[in-house]
This record gives sequence, structure tokens and C-alpha cells, in this order.
Amino acid sequence: MEVDHEKTGGISHCEVLSGQQSDAVAHLASHEDHQQTRMQAIKQNPWVFAWCMYAVWMTIVVSFENQASGIVIGIPQFRKDFGYLDVDGGTYVIPAQWQAAFSAGPVASTAIGALTAGFFADLLGRKKTVMAFLAVSFGSITMEFVSTTNSLFFAGKFVNGLAVGVLAAICPTYVGEISPLAIRGLLTCLIALAYTIGPLTASLILNSTGTMETRWAYRAVFCAQYGFAGLAALFVVFMPESPWWLCSRGEDQKALRSLARLGYTENGEGEKRLAIIKFTLEQVKRETEGATYLECFRKSNLRRTIISIAPLSIQALGGVIFIAGYSTYYFQLAGFSTAFSFQLFVVLQVVSMVGNICSWFVIDRVGRRNLTLWGVAVLTVILMLAGGLATVGSVPALKGCIAFMVVYGFFYNISIGSTAYTILTENATSRLRIKTIAIGIAVQNSWYTMWNLVLPYLFNPDKANLGAKISFIFGGLSVLSCIYVYFYQPETAGRSYEELDEMYMKHVPARAFRTFVTEAQRQGQEVSKEEE
Repeated sequence: MEVDHEKTGGISHCEVLSGQQSDAVAHLASHEDHQQTRMQAIKQNPWVFAWCMYAVWMTIVVSFENQASGIVIGIPQFRKDFGYLDVDGGTYVIPAQWQAAFSAGPVASTAIGALTAGFFADLLGRKKTVMAFLAVSFGSITMEFVSTTNSLFFAGKFVNGLAVGVLAAICPTYVGEISPLAIRGLLTCLIALAYTIGPLTASLILNSTGTMETRWAYRAVFCAQYGFAGLAALFVVFMPESPWWLCSRGEDQKALRSLARLGYTENGEGEKRLAIIKFTLEQVKRETEGATYLECFRKSNLRRTIISIAPLSIQALGGVIFIAGYSTYYFQLAGFSTAFSFQLFVVLQVVSMVGNICSWFVIDRVGRRNLTLWGVAVLTVILMLAGGLATVGSVPALKGCIAFMVVYGFFYNISIGSTAYTILTENATSRLRIKTIAIGIAVQNSWYTMWNLVLPYLFNPDKANLGAKISFIFGGLSVLSCIYVYFYQPETAGRSYEELDEMYMKHVPARAFRTFVTEAQRQGQEVSKEEE
């Protein structure tokens, strides 16, 4: 079969193809995607890779903000400026209600922001929504920077949470929509990497400024936020709109121009991509009545929604919020100096980043399901051991507990820390992807909100004083997570969106996904043979 096309002003324009011709082009393009290696995909799609990296950069804006509110509590000068002097202990302490508000408020607003992202991104498009909420982020960072009261600081954090919630939903959606099959796993793992870069940067800044006896001890963190958001704002005007969004609105020519900006300009590649998008969207329309949030919970979409969002909830229930948000504070309670506690936190973040980098090489080879299952199993053991050492209470035991926290950072990021974003983007149906991702992030941040409200009362010395014994709670929840992953999490590595749609429509059992042969595979092979 030969696809006719013409060039006008450097942009390809498809001739009107019959439904049968368009389907054949889609099957051929899908078959070619399966034959492509990771390096071939990067070399042939440099602009796609570049714009996915831009989305990863925007995710750093999100991760930095997520970490900043928790980590500044460990700065003595921040506790002095926003807390009170504990007469018994002789140190400054943030009141538990404000500590909970600083941690839980932004997380709650992030959940709200994520849910609004689905509405704005479908109404305005991915690009305009990003532009609008980067502007909101700039304003809220300024509120944080100039604040001298708990209420103003909280207001800045809350508003910025709305902005980063929108960005947190759009970034993986955009990556999932434009990335080729061969590098989809890698690029979604890079989103997870961004969630380690933000905390690492924050820890490096605090390692340099955290012991200062002026407001710059913590204001330096907010200056860095300006830098991340500023660089994102510089390039957003050049960002190609998602061709999936354009095609869903019937704007095929604009979608084709967007594909050209993403590098699909030769040998009818733009037309092939467009054919895949249109074919997949048409398949989904047969199963969905609309593109509303309610549709995510109807018919076959309910299963896809649960499978998509569950790994993010597993993250929230697996103790990462304690390790990431309270480790510096715990190091100090264990008797380490403020300066050394910050250095230990830097080590934790570096180890976490190494874990994520290792995931790039195993997520496609081992698979999403196996990597998630065995990773969560290892984390369960680590949490139980850390909790056991915390009950001993001796100095060597506390140091051993801290060592387990560092090991946790590696295994978390090589497994569920990375696979959750891949699973989230792959399993959501194409028509409802942004809304499914928004629900996943909102649910995850709802869990985080709960933990941020509860943890200060469980952890703090003036309350329940559980310390790292909290690990037992997270370990027990991780056991339940292992059971869920084993029975319900399907393998999606190497599957196109077209194939995944077919398997979900046919109600293929989760543990049969890896070996199931789809009709799309058969038709792709047949069309390829005809071409030869």
C-alpha cells in the first residue's frame, strides 16, 4: 500500500483516506513501532525526546515544591522565625497544627489542582494550560519568599500547590501522548527521576544555607523555585501542542503541523502518526460515551482507572512520605547535628537518583509488573526491619535504622517510584488519559494530605513519639500492596495503545497480558508482508 501526500510550506498534508486505508496505515505504523529499538527511536525522534525532556523539567518544578515545605521544617532559623521556644527542650518548635498545615495544605491543593487540570487541559489544550499555571506559580512563590507570618507562608504554599497539581497531571500526559513506543518506558521513568532531582537540589541548597542564622537559611530555597519555573516559562511558547488533543477536537491539519514540529516530516511519518492517533481514538469512542470524569468509572474504564492509579496510591501507602519528608528531622532527633543531618539527606537523594537511573535499564527488560511486585516486596522487608531497630532505641540501632532509610531510597526508585508513572500513562484510555492521570495524582495527594495531618502527631516527641516505629504501619500496608500487584496488575511493556485498548475490551486477565496475541499484532504483520 502506498500513502500519497504532498508538501506545502514544509508541512505534510494527508489526502483523504478511506476508513480501510487509514486503518491499514495505522496497523503498518504500529508494526514498525514494535520493530524499533530504543536507540533508533531516540535518533529518529530527537525533537520528541527534547520536548519530553522539557516536560521532565517542568516536573522538577513540581518535585522541588513538594519537597520544600517539608524540608524547611528541619532548618533551625525557620523554626525560630515561625515557631515558639520550647521551655522544656530549650529549642524552637513549629506548633503541630501549623506543621501539619504547612505539609498537608499544599498537598491538598495539589490534589485540587490535579483535578482541575483535566478540565483546563481538555478545554484550552496542554500548552495554554501550562502557560497559565506557570504564571500562578510565580505569584505564589513570591508570597512564600516575602512571608513573615505563618498565615502568609501557608497561603503561598497552598496557591502554589494548585499550580503544581496542574503541572503534575499535564507532564506525564504530554509525555505519554508524544513518546514513541520504544522509549515510552524510559521517558516515563525520567518523570520519576525529576521527583528525585527536586529534593536533591533542595537538600544541596539547605546543606549550604541551612545553618545560617538569617532568613536566607530558608529563603534560598524559594529563590531556586524562581529558577526552575523561569526556565520552564522561557520555552513554553515554543512547545508543540499535543497532536492527540488536536485530533480529538477534529483539527487534523493542526495535529499534522504539530507532528511536523515534533520531527515527523519525512516519508509520510506525520501521516502514519496521525493515522495511529485517529484509529486509536475511534476505537476508544466505541467504548466510551464521553470524556468526563464520570466516564472514568463506567463500564470497562473502571478497571483501567483502578489499574492506572493504584501504583500512585501504593507509593503513598509505602512510607515514602516519611522517608522523604521527615528523614532530616529524624536524623536530628537521633542525635546528629543539623549540618550532618543535611549531608545524610543529600546521600539519601543521591542513592534515590541512582535507583531511578538503574530502572531505565530494567523497566522494559524485566517488565512493569515484575519490577513493581518484587520492588514492593523488598520495601516491605526494609520497613519491617527499620521498625524493629527503632524499637531497640540504642544509638547503634538508630544508625542501622537510618541506613535502612538510605537503602529504601534505592529500592523505591528502581521499582514503584519509577514504574508508577509508566503504568499511569500506559493504562489510561487515550480519550480519558489526562483525567485518569489527574484522578491518580489527586488520590495520591489525598493520601499524602492524610499522612501530613497524622504524622506530626505520631512522630513528634511531644505527641505519640513513635519515631521510626511508624515503619511498621507502612510495612503492613505494603503487604497489602504486594497482594494487589500480584493478582491485578497487568504487564504493559512493549504494548501499543491500540493493543492495550483491545486487551481491555476483551477483558484479558491481568496475568495473561504478557503472552496474549492481539488482533492488532496480526493485522500489522499482514500489512507489513503486503508492503514487502
